[in-house]
Amino acid sequence: MTKFLFNPPTTAFYFKVKIGNSYFSFKEASGLNSELEVEVLNEGGSTVPITLPKGRKNQNLVLKRALNPVNGDDLEWFLKIFGEGGGVQKVQTRDILIELLNDNGQPMYTWHCKRAYPIKWEMDGLDAEKNSVLIESIEFAYIDIIRIPSAKLRE
Repeated sequence: MTKFLFNPPTTAFYFKVKIGNSYFSFKEASGLNSELEVEVLNEGGSTVPITLPKGRKNQNLVLKRALNPVNGDDLEWFLKIFGEGGGVQKVQTRDILIELLNDNGQPMYTWHCKRAYPIKWEMDGLDAEKNSVLIESIEFAYIDIIRIPSAKLRE
């Protein structure tokens, strides 16, 4: 008898984020994308263009969370980069791990954004007519991204 394995669809709502050595909760993580840039060449005498790979381009990572009392470590890091006096300071990079968890809280996939640094830090607008949670968004550039499946998925 043939044995069929059923893997339920992967959900996107149960994840945690590690920046440097600290874990943080976010409501959304986006920008886990990478694409290959190409160059289209038309060879002489040929009507069919040739597509050649040029290099890989990563989209910026955007993390969103409710504004709350922040971990002093991440606030200090942001202020060093954005500068309390308005000037840009020396950029210190940190690795960021986004771990997609299964229903037992174990990582199914991990995205490793290497040498990341914040490039944008913003809050939602304040509005006296709304009764909603204030969300902050932090956008990061990074050098490279790797998606790592858990050991159980590789078996």
